[in-house]
Amino acid sequence: MAAGMSPPIDDTPDAARDLGGDEITDLIHRADLDGLVRLIDSLTISRDWSELLRLRDRARAAVDTGRQLWPAATLAEFRLALHGSPEWAARVLDGDSGRFTIGPLAEVVAGRLVWDDVADIIDGPVAAGVAHERVVRGEDLTGCDIAPVIELPLVLADWEPRYTVPEYSDAGIADPAPTTDPVWSEHDLSDREPVIVDDEDSLRAFRQLVETWIDHSSGRFGFACVEGDPLDALAALGLRRARSSPLSVADAVDQLAWAGATGAARGRRRGAALGRFGAWWLIATLCDMVEPWPPDSDALGAAVHSLDWCCWDAFEPTAGWRLALCAHDRANGLSWVMSAADEA
Repeated sequence: MAAGMSPPIDDTPDAARDLGGDEITDLIHRADLDGLVRLIDSLTISRDWSELLRLRDRARAAVDTGRQLWPAATLAEFRLALHGSPEWAARVLDGDSGRFTIGPLAEVVAGRLVWDDVADIIDGPVAAGVAHERVVRGEDLTGCDIAPVIELPLVLADWEPRYTVPEYSDAGIADPAPTTDPVWSEHDLSDREPVIVDDEDSLRAFRQLVETWIDHSSGRFGFACVEGDPLDALAALGLRRARSSPLSVADAVDQLAWAGATGAARGRRRGAALGRFGAWWLIATLCDMVEPWPPDSDALGAAVHSLDWCCWDAFEPTAGWRLALCAHDRANGLSWVMSAADEA
């Protein structure tokens, strides 16, 4: 059973169980993981959050005695974040919880509760995580006293998109890539002789954006900066043929943020708030606006609109996770190509 996942809850009448405290003790003692999962389902159905939290605590403590019950502890935490009332969901928003869940519990909570639901019961880095996840979902939290954990404005800028965010459920997570409607143009790149530019800062920013794909899954990435247009940049990757389609700023930013948020095929999802941060950092690096941080939102918006964006591919199959973008700086005559791919 993957962390944070179980079959959909069976809420038929015969799913009811005796929820007495001795049952938790007995299941923990026998290290009965299947029984604990069934009990978690029943406690979720009955909305018995106090017992569910107690089960989490007991399962977590049992790990120290050699009983491998961390999946039960993880599932209980996930269910509390996904279904629990604000007061009980907040109990699993701490530094020790959610380590093995399929995504950050702050994102799970922020996907269903607005900021006012939890503002008075969480604080510190936990509150910052939930707040920025709510901002990604369109909530304006300007003026809120939030710990400076993610140094970005607490409101979406006019140039930012309506970000693509996941849906968590008892069965796991639906984390689709942003969709576009490309109008493809095909290109012969065989006569291109690109002039490579050493841009270590932008390479590092892109590598950090997709590090989960590379370091925690089976992904690969490509990057180049060249003097010239996007076709020169594509040729710098060694491509002989490719196709491209213009992309709006909003769509490009959405794709970058999604890439920074997703866990790709096998990694743990980092969350939309960190995806947004990674997109801002990469764009600011391309536009030489990292210092001071954070950049002025309007100024960064003007800079990102000075870039021409496109998506591209080399006629390969589109299965799995994929990001493939080019950006062209008209003023400086530079172009960047970036790609990341991870198989399903």
